[in-house]
Amino acid sequence: MSDSEYEIKYEIEIPDVLQALGAVEGAIAEHSVDRKLLHLVKLRASQINQCGYCIKLHTKEARQDGESNERLDRVIAWRHVDDFSDSEKTAFEWTEALTQLDKNTDYETLRRTLKMYFTDSEISILTAIITMINLWNRFQISKH
Repeated sequence: MSDSEYEIKYEIEIPDVLQALGAVEGAIAEHSVDRKLLHLVKLRASQINQCGYCIKLHTKEARQDGESNERLDRVIAWRHVDDFSDSEKTAFEWTEALTQLDKNTDYETLRRTLKMYFTDSEISILTAIITMINLWNRFQISKH
């Protein structure tokens, strides 16, 4: 049996679920979100989850929306470079906290910091974006 025989074709098996998830993405897109930040947090979560497909996709989309190669190259080391604003760094921190679940994470402190840079509405949509990219990463990773 070849590897392709073991592949599960979600688009055939659960098209209704994938369509509903696509509708969630559509609802997210209706909110005013900085496109560069959207790509950066999706890229960071995909890096953590080691989803090659999503890393390529979100890097390409970020470039199409005007993000620089230099910043994209440094997302992985965001704590150690000065390429990102404090608000972007806070969004990366939130992304990491919601992607690598750790019982010792102080979510209250993170939310307090988020509120310094983002409105409750922006935090809510940022959280939805992070949640969805983690879901999509897991679908793609299951195909590796």
